[in-house]
Amino acid sequence: MGLTIGVDIGGTKIAAGVVDEEGSILETHTVPTPSTAEGIVDAICAAVTGAGEGHEIEAVGIGAAGYVDDKRATVLFAPNVHWRHEPLKDKVEQRVGMPVVVENDANAAAWGEYRFGAGQGHDDVICITLGTGLGGGIIIGNKLRRGRFGVAAEFGHIRVVPDGLLCGCGSQGCWEQYASGRALVRYAKQRANATPENAETLLRLGDGTPDGIEGRHVSEAARHGDPVAVDSFRELARWAGAGLADLASLFDPSAFIVGGGVSDEGELVLEPIRKSFRRWLIGGQWRPHAQVLAAQLGNKAGLVGAADLARQG
Repeated sequence: MGLTIGVDIGGTKIAAGVVDEEGSILETHTVPTPSTAEGIVDAICAAVTGAGEGHEIEAVGIGAAGYVDDKRATVLFAPNVHWRHEPLKDKVEQRVGMPVVVENDANAAAWGEYRFGAGQGHDDVICITLGTGLGGGIIIGNKLRRGRFGVAAEFGHIRVVPDGLLCGCGSQGCWEQYASGRALVRYAKQRANATPENAETLLRLGDGTPDGIEGRHVSEAARHGDPVAVDSFRELARWAGAGLADLASLFDPSAFIVGGGVSDEGELVLEPIRKSFRRWLIGGQWRPHAQVLAAQLGNKAGLVGAADLARQG
């Protein structure tokens, strides 16, 4: 199969890209993300049509945040869009006149990294995305593993602290409450409130108060060596690495790929994650260690991965 289109549904924009067999994006078209569920379907179709002009497109892959059924057709539940058993595949196919595959956005990003990014050369990889929340994907034996009902790899909602912090999913103590962009900001605010003298750079980047701290402030302050910002990254990394050690006990991959906005800080966060992973890996002194790698495709991973999954049908 030749050219396919991948669609990434973001909070502010929907991006469609024409992708070739090598994972290169040849053309993109973006439209604003509407506020209604039906409006988003219209916008997806408009983005696909805009990107595909002048190209021979054979299929479309859509990355959607939420639970996607085992047939990769229906969004069972989406937390940020009012989709409940939404027949997205059928609706878009009828409008664009091409085969459509719907996939969870984290799965699509994981597949993109496996095929064209940091996962090349590995048969067994686990991907995690440290963004606002924590997502992931499982590739074992060169295949994307989705589970019987299509909703595997919701790593962010593994409970790591019994009766811990309340999560947006309704449970308590979920991993993403301790290893995510939101968690990073919470750590920074708590530490800046407790020891403002150690957060001078961090506070100066915001409005001068702990409540004014945002994720971008923590990143910039950490790059300048602000003690509170650096320590906040270390705390996030401690939780992330411990979680990877648990996933190693489950899946025994050759590599973990860490993506998402938090991972953009590179070794500032990756090396502490590796250290925590080694600390908590059961039998670590006697067994081979999976590599912990930085994702390479950035925010293109989901679009490229969705397009490639559409190519495979």
